[in-house]
Amino acid sequence: MPDYQKTAAASVLSLLLCSFPMSPAWGEETSKNGQEAKLGGYKKELPDNLPRFTYHSGLSFTYPNAVRGIYVSGNIAGAERFNELLKLVDSTDLNAMVIDIKNDSGNLTYKPGSTSPYQNISQKYIRDPKSLLKTLEQRKIYPIARVVVFKDTELAHLKPEWSYMDGKSVWKNGKGDSFVNPFLKEVWDYNVGVAIEAAKMGFQEIQFDYVRFPEGFEKRDSQLKYSQGDYQHEKLGNVQKRVKAVSDFVAYAREKLKPYDVKVSVDIFGYTATLPEAPGIGQNFSKISENVDAISSMIYPSHWTSYFGIDNPDLEPYKIVSAYSQLEKKKLEELKTPPISRPWIQDFTASWLGQGHYKPYGKAEVEAQIKALKNNGISEFLLWNAGSRYTSNVDYTP
Repeated sequence: MPDYQKTAAASVLSLLLCSFPMSPAWGEETSKNGQEAKLGGYKKELPDNLPRFTYHSGLSFTYPNAVRGIYVSGNIAGAERFNELLKLVDSTDLNAMVIDIKNDSGNLTYKPGSTSPYQNISQKYIRDPKSLLKTLEQRKIYPIARVVVFKDTELAHLKPEWSYMDGKSVWKNGKGDSFVNPFLKEVWDYNVGVAIEAAKMGFQEIQFDYVRFPEGFEKRDSQLKYSQGDYQHEKLGNVQKRVKAVSDFVAYAREKLKPYDVKVSVDIFGYTATLPEAPGIGQNFSKISENVDAISSMIYPSHWTSYFGIDNPDLEPYKIVSAYSQLEKKKLEELKTPPISRPWIQDFTASWLGQGHYKPYGKAEVEAQIKALKNNGISEFLLWNAGSRYTSNVDYTP
């Protein structure tokens, strides 16, 4: 081959190597200053501003005029009742589904390929994810993959050094759940890897949930043994270290997902918008919002205490949602590039609150929340019901 052809071939090869920047394998080191290309003994830092191609799953979806979605658990997504949910979306103004891909226990809800590092923590709830997504494509239902991040009992026991130790045992909360450590880059890559698998399947958006330290972590901060990773060198107090680690993860995940052309959203406690930051769990509403396409505050009326001067929020769904929406609007207006507001609202009855503090939730209560959002300029929302059972005959039109 003549020299000029060799030069041209080398240039094309270099371009291709950086055009498909795959996420690192779980735990693999990557360059911070650009994509690192390796071919045999050749190694060169490639600049970040070269043109890049994006991965395409082969499926095609259009972002709705406004996302109006429902939560679908992994086991329901793989069961016969999934067809009922398809009919619900087809017959109403709903247009999206948030489907568990990595659930609250840390299990994948489908079986990945035999070479996947997630093979041993997967359940075959969804037998054929690609077929499921093809069905959603045909019905024009926008697919969002829910990836639970730092609440992960499976990974905590598989890798105790990535979790919190209470004596000689992995710490667990009162419900028996364990968490992994947001300070550790290995944990970040593990979860970004799951998100990339979902993007390759054809999901159009990755929704990260439990992007935080365990609730009340400030009370056990000095009792548990855990690593602060690179953050041990930060000249910050422990509260600010937690906030920085959580915010950094969101920014990191979004950057790693760019080659897959997916949107990124994060679930966040509603009360974090009422504070400069939530000190125990490390959530800062504004810092997280700066690095997502959509922010989904969990504003279920049942989950508020006496906020906004409302003594029993579950009894007044319109009033509590309206009060929150006004506050959130002000917070988002302070940002240079605010994300879409897409709150989680309540379609379940919180009987655990006790007599006089809750009411049965049905058509009127769900519509009251939607109306409160609309009257405050918010047209997107997601409905939560842990069992994926939703009220009939609701008008979902914003």
